[in-house]
Amino acid sequence: MNNQLWVMSSAYPELNLEELINKTVEIGAQGIEALVFRNDGAREDHTATHIDYVNFGVEQAKRTIEQFNQAGLKFSIGAYENIIGGDGEHKLKNQNHLLALIRMAALMGGDSNNIMVGTFVGYNHGIGSTDHGFQKNLNEYQRVFAPIIKYAEDLGVTVIYENCPMEGWMPASYPTTYNNLSGTLAARKLMYALIPSLAHGETYDPSHDIWQHIDPVEVIKASDIHRIKRIHIKTSKLLSTSAKTHWGATYPMQAVDPALAEKAGIPYCTNSWDRHHYEAMLPGFGGTDSMDWNAFMSVLKERGYKGPFPIENEANNSKGTGNQAATTQGFKAVSQFLAPLIWPLGQNGYEYHSEENTPLKEALSKNLPLVTMKDL
Repeated sequence: MNNQLWVMSSAYPELNLEELINKTVEIGAQGIEALVFRNDGAREDHTATHIDYVNFGVEQAKRTIEQFNQAGLKFSIGAYENIIGGDGEHKLKNQNHLLALIRMAALMGGDSNNIMVGTFVGYNHGIGSTDHGFQKNLNEYQRVFAPIIKYAEDLGVTVIYENCPMEGWMPASYPTTYNNLSGTLAARKLMYALIPSLAHGETYDPSHDIWQHIDPVEVIKASDIHRIKRIHIKTSKLLSTSAKTHWGATYPMQAVDPALAEKAGIPYCTNSWDRHHYEAMLPGFGGTDSMDWNAFMSVLKERGYKGPFPIENEANNSKGTGNQAATTQGFKAVSQFLAPLIWPLGQNGYEYHSEENTPLKEALSKNLPLVTMKDL
């Protein structure tokens, strides 16, 4: 293997693009998954906007390509929002913003530069809570995304979905923690059956399957490897806690009256993300996790995965500390941990063979109109 390691920019929301590029070079990574959330978005966690999307055009595209080429880095863009559900106003804004990101990627070369657009699908609980709610969400996905994927295909851009169920995206009082349609392998296969286009695929994050007690190795074996365009490097440690003993590992903890819980002598969830029994971690930083990284990388090698590995730093002991130095330490530790698994051995030890890293092609010289959902 000679896959690139990237930095996911959500770990450094306080940096501008130039500072982020310099930080990535310092870490020793080969690229960036640059987040481009809309400025008036509803999300408050793990967001960043590292490329100015307002009035983005040919000149901005050219300048961005030049910045990354000067640093010898590759990149993709993305914003992870609820596209098919949630508040009606935000839902439409999220859909239109996704179209804006597809246009941005196209202006910067799209698939010819391996610049893809990352997103969530989201979930519509208004229909999801009714009979056959999951199938209704699949139908809603097809209705919303079919024209979006056709637009991306026409522009030579690939859209990629991440598999996080977004377990804390609804209040702790909500009965389910399945809030993103693409959160299971079965759902993703059904999505590709509904929209067969090759202009969409996935970013696979093994950490989300770990806390669902699913072996990521088996997921890779059962996946269409050609649909997997990115793999997030993030992991989870399964916890053995009193809460797990009382509530079990199949269903999320439910919100109950705290006074009643204390009277009964049982643990209870304190926030919307405190409903499953795991700890977010980075592999090789601050302890062991609940995943066999040797087996995971071996099956990826067997199946011929050539894409990059963006490191998504949400670890409690790294990004979670709020200390930028600890955040950077986490990234560097991951690089050292994975080096013998993904890079060949050379005179300087295990390192990425940079001769395979060709420069990004020039941006488009012709502008593309900005479109919205009503135009499709």
